[in-house]
Amino acid sequence: MKLIYIFLFITVLNSAYSQAPNDYFEKIRNNEAELTAFFSQMPKGGDLHHHYSGSIYAEPLLQHAIADDFYLNTETMDVLKERPSTGNWEQFSTLKSNGTLDAYKQKIMQKWSVKDYNYVDYPSDKLFFESFMKFEPAIKGNFGQGLLELKNRAISENVSYIETQLSTIPTTMITDDLTQFNSRLRKLALVKDEKAITKSLDSLYNSFLKKDAESYATAFNTNFVAKLHKDLKIDDKQFTMRYQNFVLRFMEPVDLFKNLVIAFISADRSPLMAGVNIVSPEDGETSMKDYWLHMMMFKYCHSRYPNVKYTMHAGELTLGLVQPEELTWHIGAAVYTAGANRIGHGVAMAYEKDSYNLLRYMAKKTIPIEINLVSNEFILKVKESRHPLTLYKEFGVPIVISTDDAGILRTNMTEQYVLLAKRYKDVSYTDIKQFVYNSINYSFIKEASVKKQLLKDLDSRFKAFEANFPMK
Repeated sequence: MKLIYIFLFITVLNSAYSQAPNDYFEKIRNNEAELTAFFSQMPKGGDLHHHYSGSIYAEPLLQHAIADDFYLNTETMDVLKERPSTGNWEQFSTLKSNGTLDAYKQKIMQKWSVKDYNYVDYPSDKLFFESFMKFEPAIKGNFGQGLLELKNRAISENVSYIETQLSTIPTTMITDDLTQFNSRLRKLALVKDEKAITKSLDSLYNSFLKKDAESYATAFNTNFVAKLHKDLKIDDKQFTMRYQNFVLRFMEPVDLFKNLVIAFISADRSPLMAGVNIVSPEDGETSMKDYWLHMMMFKYCHSRYPNVKYTMHAGELTLGLVQPEELTWHIGAAVYTAGANRIGHGVAMAYEKDSYNLLRYMAKKTIPIEINLVSNEFILKVKESRHPLTLYKEFGVPIVISTDDAGILRTNMTEQYVLLAKRYKDVSYTDIKQFVYNSINYSFIKEASVKKQLLKDLDSRFKAFEANFPMK
């Protein structure tokens, strides 16, 4: 009988401890300052929708460019290591000597990020996507410093895992002899001839192998990713990082497929390469024209490399950005045709044809949605009840919360949770805790022991976090 009383006491005690953070959370959920303090200390698991280049803040990138005395285009705020033959370019040392450097620093920050953006002078989506090319030269040669910046910021913010889209895989493979496939594939895509497309992709795939596609994947895995990861000691008791390969939507079909094949080979052969993605503006002319063809390419690569997982930017669209009919099928194609393991953004879900069955399918097959609240608000102007987060939640689709491009957007993981709590009253602390665990459970980490340890660590972190709250 005494043991029963002890058991009941422990049960009541544990229940009280678990209720305390729930009660406090509900008390503060309309106060952004209190929510910020709460979520700053809360364990946040992993950031699964994360672009390396877009997550580095502009300040260190600018410091690199100044230290290396890059050339600045004084009109566009682009930087380059070597001076082009045309355009208004000045070296940073010249700007410093003539006293204009500080003024240009402010202009650069406003073009490389959303700093001081007034939502009037320039389209937000254009500012966002154009910023990458402006600062990209300053990233080259500084990948190591960038990775350490991301790691240290994650640790300070109680994020224990990042799955970042690191880089495209460099290749010098010549495909001039294969360009006839560009028009052929597009013609076949117009009539949805899957059998003929697969046959053409077979021909291209075999050509790429003969052109030594595997060597590019091996060189990238060994000489770049593994070396950086090991030399920088990225993984430790506090933090873990894995990497996604990605391809660019705006490329011609043959070159995109070449890069996709190499990306799949890379992901298939390295435990550090967690998976594959596809990026660039979804509403771009080539992106829209070739969208279904891209889905077929992913489906094909999956048939060749069934163990490789992939997540896809899909439905990063809204009414007004594209024609209404284009909002109705992108997420469905990524799920049903391409067979994506996760979906990034998915903002257009409410517009999808037969969206309820698509949501049920995603829930049944446990295909998570990567929610990026700050990104969706800035780029698409979609927020609050226009955002489909609650729709995903109601249908039981697993949700993970991510930052997307924290550097350009000048945000962090804490702010994502603050907005989540303040805007969506149907999301409880228990829900949020589940979202955090989802970010590890649905990560693409290949090593079972690593994932198990991260989950065990998350248990310990939450236990310590929840012990801070007094029992009522």
